[in-house]
Amino acid sequence: MTALIQQNQLNTASQLADYFRRSVGNWYSERRYYTLPEGETQEVASEITIEFLEPGCPELLMIAELHQLDDSTILTCGSKVYWKSSNSVSGKKLSKGSTVFGVSETLLYRDKGFMTPQPIVAQYDMLDANTLCLRTEYNGSVFEEELKLVGQRYRTRQTIISRSGEQTMIGQYLEKRIK
Repeated sequence: MTALIQQNQLNTASQLADYFRRSVGNWYSERRYYTLPEGETQEVASEITIEFLEPGCPELLMIAELHQLDDSTILTCGSKVYWKSSNSVSGKKLSKGSTVFGVSETLLYRDKGFMTPQPIVAQYDMLDANTLCLRTEYNGSVFEEELKLVGQRYRTRQTIISRSGEQTMIGQYLEKRIK
């Protein structure tokens, strides 16, 4: 039974590596955040660049060090994401930066979170070859995210943020591959 579980974890990590490889490139993201229960919305546009990270690369070694992992080779691959965001309505610049993800059998290590500069860890699962689900908890909040590749040119994302069992925000995204 243990061998079957380990094989399934390796298959999931392999699926995630394939998903990251197919996500490489430049994307234009249109997103809408709904603040609950008030229903206030914020519209954001982002330019995103995604790179695939091979085992042993400096970025994955940095992730292993940040998370104080005894064995940096447990990070089998990763992804680096750069973004520039602005308010879709006003055009006001909102944020610019990058983040790094490192993959192990069942965990996704990250250099920082969506709402914290601290290193975080997410549980992940692949529903199928095109759909990545993440669950992250920190600072009293739970972040549940689903990212889905739709053909070669599109990705959809949905993020639900909860605090004390109450949903506080929903983010919905349509991302289009650009050349």
